[in-house]
Amino acid sequence: MILLLNPSMNSLIQQEMADNREKYFRLTAKTLGGLEEVLAGELNTLGAEDVRVSHRAVTFSGSRKVLYCANYYCRTAIKILKPIFEERIRNDIQLYDSIRSIPWSDMLDVKGTFAIDSAIASPLFTHSLYVTQRVKDAIADQFRDKFGTRPSVNTDDPDLRINIHIANDQLITSLDSSGESLHKRGYRLEQGPAPLNEVLAAGLILLSGWKGNTNFTDPMCGSGTLPIEAALIAYNIPPGVYRKAFAFEKWADFDEQLFDQITGAHIENKKIEFLVTGSDISERSVSNAKRNAKNAFLENKIALSRASIEETKPPEGGGIAIINPPYGKRLKTFEIEAFYKRLGDALKKKYAGYEVWVFTANKEALKHLGLRTARRLTLYNGPLECKYHKYEMFSGTRN
Repeated sequence: MILLLNPSMNSLIQQEMADNREKYFRLTAKTLGGLEEVLAGELNTLGAEDVRVSHRAVTFSGSRKVLYCANYYCRTAIKILKPIFEERIRNDIQLYDSIRSIPWSDMLDVKGTFAIDSAIASPLFTHSLYVTQRVKDAIADQFRDKFGTRPSVNTDDPDLRINIHIANDQLITSLDSSGESLHKRGYRLEQGPAPLNEVLAAGLILLSGWKGNTNFTDPMCGSGTLPIEAALIAYNIPPGVYRKAFAFEKWADFDEQLFDQITGAHIENKKIEFLVTGSDISERSVSNAKRNAKNAFLENKIALSRASIEETKPPEGGGIAIINPPYGKRLKTFEIEAFYKRLGDALKKKYAGYEVWVFTANKEALKHLGLRTARRLTLYNGPLECKYHKYEMFSGTRN
């Protein structure tokens, strides 16, 4: 997988790599299960080094510029973390002492604010809130002993957001450079029931192999996330362009000039020779999708309309279709099976020349599409294990 960057942005990254290799440090990018390789490809394109894939995360080495670019350009990252301390611990006393040993005043002013996010997978601690409290106490006590006062906690918009990860006896303390999850692009004002996460939507598109050079359509578009993410890829628009702020902008070492270089890098006003479309049977969903597209300044670049799956008309010339149909949580078994059969029949009749990808948590319902699967992937939508299947739609017989 590759991240589409304009030439000037690539040159900035290459110059940084040449001039500042001694400034590279380890970083961790969080993502959704199944998107690790996609994210690794994006980071490689941005100039990251020593990129390593792990469970729902990718570790890598990068400079400040790479860190800023990862937040601004990566479509499949949820968080970019900068680890600052790692140690093995056996109890809450060692946790407290370890956190207190970190020179927090180098990173946070005594009049500033901080917040702590804890992720725990350890028999040593039964509750993440307890860990968060102990970490807060250690930081506050260090400041109080040194300055006679301490920073305040602000969980909404802190000056420093701290990430604590404990796996078994391994403590990793990181600075959260992103702040609010990167899937919250900032363009989605409206959403229907069970909306598709923006990071997941981008991951589905990149996994399909679509690079913005053929038609793209989603005949069950809901609030429009898939068509909007496809348009961002097609027109080479960074997902971070809509964000109001990133957490690293409040760091003591924030380089505003460097970040202005990144955000101000020339983005080509591309013209494309294909269509990005979406439709849905719900008039309300289509209305929501149009509002979201307008908020993303893409209302003239995406064609959205109301249509049932039987009425939908994909753009001529073939391309990629990605569908996230209902999983059937609110339907009886025979109803969801009948629905997937209707979907399969419509795809056979209307989608010749298309590669169709279907994403669902209902693997039994997939069998009722009546289509031959060309590729199978397993991904996660929150806690739900989902299947992502590819179907090649041909005119006439496959032979």
